[in-house]
Amino acid sequence: MLAYIVRRILLMIPTLFGIMLISFVLVQFAPGGPVERMIAQLQGQDSGVAGRLGGGGDVAGGAPAAGGAGGDVTSAYRGAQGLDPQFIKELEKQFGFDKPAHERFFKMLVDYSTFNFGKSYFRDAPVLQLIKEKLPVSISLGLWILLIGYAVSIPLGIKKAISDGSPFDVWTSGLVILGYAIPGFLFAILLIVLFAGGSFFQIFPLRGLTSEGWKDMPWHRQILDYLWHIALPVTAMALGIFATKTLLTKNSFLDEIRKQYVLTARMKGLSENRVLYGHVFRNAMLIIIAGFPGAFVGALFTGSLLIETIFSLDGLGLLSFEAIVNRDYPVVFATLFIFSLVGLVVHLISDLMYTWIDPRIDFETRET
Repeated sequence: MLAYIVRRILLMIPTLFGIMLISFVLVQFAPGGPVERMIAQLQGQDSGVAGRLGGGGDVAGGAPAAGGAGGDVTSAYRGAQGLDPQFIKELEKQFGFDKPAHERFFKMLVDYSTFNFGKSYFRDAPVLQLIKEKLPVSISLGLWILLIGYAVSIPLGIKKAISDGSPFDVWTSGLVILGYAIPGFLFAILLIVLFAGGSFFQIFPLRGLTSEGWKDMPWHRQILDYLWHIALPVTAMALGIFATKTLLTKNSFLDEIRKQYVLTARMKGLSENRVLYGHVFRNAMLIIIAGFPGAFVGALFTGSLLIETIFSLDGLGLLSFEAIVNRDYPVVFATLFIFSLVGLVVHLISDLMYTWIDPRIDFETRET
């Protein structure tokens, strides 16, 4: 098993390299860049979410530098006409685009190998600090989504498996499939219309995780206020995982119930509860429990952008979106690197959990 773990860890290196290389190359062909972004701000043509220019010495990517082309440097940037070419070159140097693309890429890899992600171009703060500030919001949402999703979907999936083909199974399957088909952001808008003052009731707040003056509230009021604020976004985000885990639990239980050892246990006179929860449950839950780390990362890093935007929750999804819009490449590539690395590590942990839950599984002997 140790050799398998070492092999998987070593394979993460070329995987990360490929992800970063492809993304870097694609960015080179994308229109615009931080220099054009700053020029647009100076010309009064930009009204985006970017703030003041930071000291972005560590370059992640961007449009090819125009300074080394040998022609008029201002002609390489839209809206730069009339600006001092020396000023444009200073902007390029400020963002690091005075170097060739391959030098910027390998400098980025060297810096990222030591987890040095530089500073944001437009927020004047280290990238790691920005991620740390947004992480509690995303972790909070991710944990609640998993807690509610697993707490509801596992019992419901077991009940559906036991009563397979019954009216209960049929109509709950319809609801589950309907919930899976509805995008989370559309469901979020529906919840706002119904319960956040859209057109009907104004029961829940529309934005933020806490109310003003939250820190001055008693601890029990703080908990209630926090739960009051996350009720709608968590409900909207949990819809997809709830439907997926319910069907997965049902199918896993059905596969186990139809196996020979279950029939043998029943013939020995064991009670139905003893058969289901003493034998079937452990085997059926293997795939559910082992997939928990991956489900948490999925809830933490994916599918939250629109929900965070709709409910004005300042988390990682919103940070990544604003970084892309503002061409804030240190934030874009740092979050991509971190998300990819975490995803690879969690994938390995999920495989190891399979062997911990069921020692019969041996990845060491699996062909690669």
